[in-house]
Amino acid sequence: QVQLVESGGGLVQAAGSLRLSCAASGRTFSLYSMGWFRQAPGKQRELVAGISGVGNTKYADSVKGRFTISRDNAENTVYLQMNSLKPEDTAVYYCAAGAGTFGVPNQSYEYSYWGQGTQVTVSS
Repeated sequence: QVQLVESGGGLVQAAGSLRLSCAASGRTFSLYSMGWFRQAPGKQRELVAGISGVGNTKYADSVKGRFTISRDNAENTVYLQMNSLKPEDTAVYYCAAGAGTFGVPNQSYEYSYWGQGTQVTVSS
């Protein structure tokens, strides 16, 4: 069982930055692939960025060059650094854990554990 707790969301102006954190319980954190998903009103949940247990990363095209995912296995924490934020980045952001020591799963159903979500609002 893995419990995930996100923090770091909030209100920011366009072109600003935020860093999201996700603290995980459990002693096998390094074996999990970690993903950051987001869901805007009326839209499907989408994978924003993911990182495998060994550090391979994957990004949605819409955030490449602006967002960076990283993990600290000693601290059981995954981060999402978001720069050059745009109003279209406004959504609830969720942290998720799934199987994937080497690869990063794409689909939400491939992730077994989810955080409660944190709101990110980017004003224009």
